[in-house]
Amino acid sequence: MVDELVLQVEDVGTLVDGINTVWVLTVTFLIFFMHAGFAMLESGQVRSKNVANQLTKNMLTWSVGILAFFLVGAGVSGIVGGLTGSGSYSLAGAFSHLTAEYTSFSGTSQWTSWLFGGVFAMTAATIVSGAVAGRAKLRAYVGYTVVLAALIYPVVTGFTWGGGMLTADGLIGSVIGAGFKDFAGGMIVHAVGGIAGLTAAWVLGPRIDRYNSDGSVNVIPGHSLTFAVLGTLILAFGWYGFNVGTAATPLASGEGGIALGSFSIVGLVALNTTLGMAAGGVGAAALALYMNGKVDTLYVANGMLAGLVSVTGIVDDVIWPGALALGLLAGAQLPIVFNFIQHKVKIDDVCAVFPVHGSAGVLGILAYPFIAVGGFSVSALVAQVVGVVVITVWTVAATAAVFGAFKAVGQARVSEEHEHEGLDISEHGVDTYPEFGGPETVSDGGGTTADNAFTDGGVNDD
Repeated sequence: MVDELVLQVEDVGTLVDGINTVWVLTVTFLIFFMHAGFAMLESGQVRSKNVANQLTKNMLTWSVGILAFFLVGAGVSGIVGGLTGSGSYSLAGAFSHLTAEYTSFSGTSQWTSWLFGGVFAMTAATIVSGAVAGRAKLRAYVGYTVVLAALIYPVVTGFTWGGGMLTADGLIGSVIGAGFKDFAGGMIVHAVGGIAGLTAAWVLGPRIDRYNSDGSVNVIPGHSLTFAVLGTLILAFGWYGFNVGTAATPLASGEGGIALGSFSIVGLVALNTTLGMAAGGVGAAALALYMNGKVDTLYVANGMLAGLVSVTGIVDDVIWPGALALGLLAGAQLPIVFNFIQHKVKIDDVCAVFPVHGSAGVLGILAYPFIAVGGFSVSALVAQVVGVVVITVWTVAATAAVFGAFKAVGQARVSEEHEHEGLDISEHGVDTYPEFGGPETVSDGGGTTADNAFTDGGVNDD
């Protein structure tokens, strides 16, 4: 019988480093699981004949994008940060994750840090697929994913998290007197994805039958509201890894032994994340009820996500009433912005990625100086506005250039015949739901094909 269990630790620092590494890996895996949420959310919002295509894009986003980020993107971020910031850089340092030691903890730490950054990069990349669903060629989307992971997103992180020109000591931040604030990627990750998605959708043009000759809009409903809501709840679950995971380092070591690490803001981050999510759903439901007389389920789902996006960039340093109000505004702007884009601007953003990720992310970033724990600051407001402008201009220009190049050589969009047939068949040679008679069948509910129905049940929205 063991009367006493004694744990002897020769190196407290090693134990602390090990536990902290496990924490980072755990939240990294949680963020990775958000890809399951994106897959369900987006596949639920597309036509039944395009489900496999959307799922394939989500898987290839990770498969191709993470390799591009590992081999090129992570290094580009370090180089851009060094060139535009106050520090120096070297090619060896920027790409040190490629040459890290296999048998040392320093190698483990470098690779863990790279992977944590990689799942953030892939979140930005996968958002774009929802905007261009139903008509983008797979090769164009995958090609753009490579460029985004290797260049577009790393330049943004180089300007910001990499110590570049938008930080307090950078070329722009030093002039303003304040650095750009984005704690967990409200602008850097989500708004970049949403703005890129909107730009790509604009270059590609709308889906066939989305607009009539008189400019009126046809509703083309997604094939599964159940999938969309399931994806929303998976994303909301993973979001705690996104925000709370960024906030906490469990342990620290010192002369007195082991102590708690940087846990001082964990409670605030978790609270503001939750309030933003809940208020986003309420705000979207209220505006949908006001505008249409009904509470639209998909608006509630996307409103929750918009609320999460809005607080993500500033969640660690805003008062909780501010987070609640911001979530309400982010949810409320969703139906308004979505209707403006589809009716006025005539951009076919299939999964509403811009109002969910783009405008909601920008709203949160710009709101920071007004609800910050430390109170209002003019320099902080200027820094936020300048950061939004710089990141937006770069993202739009780079995205338009890539998709514009594909369009110029006729490789951006599938043919009209293939779009009618469905991308599952034309791009992958599969039928996601073969038991239901094929992707072109449109039932009137009585077992016969309705002659006056749009493909997959679309109806006039005006």
